[in-house]
Amino acid sequence: MDQPEPNLATSTQLPKAAALQDTPPQDEVYAPAGSPVFDAQGVSIYYGSFRAVTDVSLTVYENEITAFIGPSGCGKTTVLRTLNRMNDLIPGARVEGGVHYRGASLYGTGVSPIAVRRRIGMVFQKPNPFPKSIYDNVAYGPRINGERNKAKLNEIVERSLRQAALWDEVKDRLSKSGLGLSGGQAQRLCIARTLAVEPDVVLMDEPCSALDPIATGRIEDLMHEIKSRYTIVIVTHNMQQATRVSDRTAFYSVLRDEKSDTRTGVLVEYGRTRQIFEDPRDSRTQAYVTGRVG
Repeated sequence: MDQPEPNLATSTQLPKAAALQDTPPQDEVYAPAGSPVFDAQGVSIYYGSFRAVTDVSLTVYENEITAFIGPSGCGKTTVLRTLNRMNDLIPGARVEGGVHYRGASLYGTGVSPIAVRRRIGMVFQKPNPFPKSIYDNVAYGPRINGERNKAKLNEIVERSLRQAALWDEVKDRLSKSGLGLSGGQAQRLCIARTLAVEPDVVLMDEPCSALDPIATGRIEDLMHEIKSRYTIVIVTHNMQQATRVSDRTAFYSVLRDEKSDTRTGVLVEYGRTRQIFEDPRDSRTQAYVTGRVG
C-alpha cells in the first residue's frame, strides 16, 4: 500500500520516507542510497521574465551531505532556496517543473511555506544571531511553535547546543548576548537554533565563507556528526570542502546568451563526490575541478 503524502499545509509531524520514481542507478562500488528526500525534475527558476536557472533534475538522499559547487552566478544558492521556498520571499520569483519532498509537491496547492520551513531549516552565509541571549536564540523557534514548558525548553536548548558542539563553550553564559560570540561560535549557535525545531533537512548556504580555517574545521566536523540524524545540502565555493564533507556533488555552470548578455545557471553534472572530482563525465566539470576555469 502506498504511504500517504506528508501534509505540508498543517501537519507538524515529519513524514516517513517515501519511495520516488526514476531514481538514478547507483555505482556498484557504493552501498545503495537511502530514501529520496528531494526529487527535482526539469526545474527552472525565474525572477520576473529572467530565467536564473534552467532544467535542473537531481535527487537528494536521506542522511547524506550533498554539495552544490560552481562559479559565481551559476544558480547554486537559487536552487538551494527553492528547496525550502525561501525564493517565495522575492517578488516575481517563480518555479517551473517539479520539486518534491518525500513524495509531496513542495509547490502544490495548499502547501504552507511556513510548514515547509519548519521541516527544512536553513543556515545562512553570514552568522546572524538574534540580539538576544544565547539561551533565547536557541529557544526562539520552539517558543514560536508553542512550547512554554521551562523544563522542556531547557532540555531543547542543551540538546541543540550539544548537537552543534557548542554547549561546553557557552553553558556557563547562556544569559549573555549571542552577539558576543566569535564568528565560528555564532555560526554554530545559528546551527543550534536551526536544530532546535527538529527539522528533517538542514540547508547551508556557504556557512564557512566568513570563518577562519579552525572554525571551518569545526563546522565540517559538526556536519559529519549530525548527518546520521539530518539530511544536509550545502552550497560551497570551496572545492576542497566539498571533497571533505559531501557524499554527492552537483556542479553548476553558466549559459551566456550572447545577444542579450544574460547568464542562466545550469546543472552540468551530478553524482558521487569521488566520481565528480576524480572521473567527471563532462568536460566542463573537468575543467572546473582541475582549476582550468573558474
